[in-house]
Amino acid sequence: MKKLPVVESRYLHPLTDFGFHKLFGTESCKELLIDFLNEVIKDEGRITSIQYLPPEQWGYSRNDRRAVFDIFCTNEKEEFFIVEMQKEKQPYFRDRSIFYASLPIRRQAPRGKWNYRLKAVYVVAVLNFFLFKEFKDDKEHVIEYVHLVRERTKTLYSKKLNFVFVELPKFKKREEELITNFDKWLFVLKNLSRLEERPAALQGKIFEMLFQLAEVKELSKEDMKEYRKSILKYQDVRDAVDLAREEGIEEGIIFIIQKCLQKNMPVEDIVDITGFSLEQIGRYIPSTPQPPEGGAGVCL
Repeated sequence: MKKLPVVESRYLHPLTDFGFHKLFGTESCKELLIDFLNEVIKDEGRITSIQYLPPEQWGYSRNDRRAVFDIFCTNEKEEFFIVEMQKEKQPYFRDRSIFYASLPIRRQAPRGKWNYRLKAVYVVAVLNFFLFKEFKDDKEHVIEYVHLVRERTKTLYSKKLNFVFVELPKFKKREEELITNFDKWLFVLKNLSRLEERPAALQGKIFEMLFQLAEVKELSKEDMKEYRKSILKYQDVRDAVDLAREEGIEEGIIFIIQKCLQKNMPVEDIVDITGFSLEQIGRYIPSTPQPPEGGAGVCL
């Protein structure tokens, strides 16, 4: 069985599943999520409160494809927010974001008579890869906003469907260059696990709270175990994707699937991690896969 990694950094890695949820996904850190959302969402007014919702969402029935959001919440206006953190580039991520947005839209349809008036839906994706590279100046824009727009007039068609993409690799500012609160948030997300102490530029109640929550030494024994697993998963996914890029798509698929199966991951989670379809994954899984060391096997 693979040994869990030693955690050497003082602060949590915010791009691990555990770190992201610890800093944004629990009742104790509502203020952090509210502050972050107010920085990245361009809209009238500010969010003053949120309520977390169950992150697992289904289609019309339990037989339909499910989606598990990193964070799903609603605000005082009953608008919906899906907050996703993506560590590695995935095929069809734009399509995936549209699918995610469709679920809170669908859940607003009550049985019987309905006037079709919707509450706004926001998909906020924090990405550790480049999503937009079509134009020369794309590399200069860390955050992208996508809406429904009338083509002829270039005016907004509806405010009810909103996508916000934050591309962390495009953020290059150093500590001494941080000016806005948005700058500070991006600096934290990109560099937190590398820091040995809280920078002088990151003062105030919000960042004081964040750095206190991010202290690795304050984790319980059980949380430390989960964090180490999350670090290992993060490293393995990066290694698998790097190998896929080096050796070609087919060899990469096989390697990624084997890595995930060794972790006894559900097949749907493998789909989410790799970006490949269930059918693609099925081609490379033996009919009687060997169980990983220390655990049960995983089959389609």
